[in-house]
Amino acid sequence: MSPEEVFNLFLAAINRHDVPALASLMTPDHTFIDSLGNRVSGATSMQAGWRGYFAICPDYTIRIDHLISQEAIALATGEAGGTINGIAWKTPAAFRAIIREDKVAEWQVFADNKPVYEILAKR
Repeated sequence: MSPEEVFNLFLAAINRHDVPALASLMTPDHTFIDSLGNRVSGATSMQAGWRGYFAICPDYTIRIDHLISQEAIALATGEAGGTINGIAWKTPAAFRAIIREDKVAEWQVFADNKPVYEILAKR
């Protein structure tokens, strides 16, 4: 598969909140990097991370407007959004995926988290 195909499968699994599909698309040493540079390593840890995030934001979705790839890297821009505590949010976002053997070895998010942090601060 091309990096774009793997990226799109991973994105579709995120938008369906399909943690088993996400797990099947992660390398065992998968690394997630959030927009603050925090890292979570390991596919098992990220399965728990995705479940937790989908519980907080039950309608989380990513919309991609542009996707390019070169060799094993896919880069995309678009928007992320959802609802937390009944409050809707959305923000421009970019994503970088490093693909290895038809799986996502690294998923990095670049987004302004301020809308999410403001909602969470009211909890």
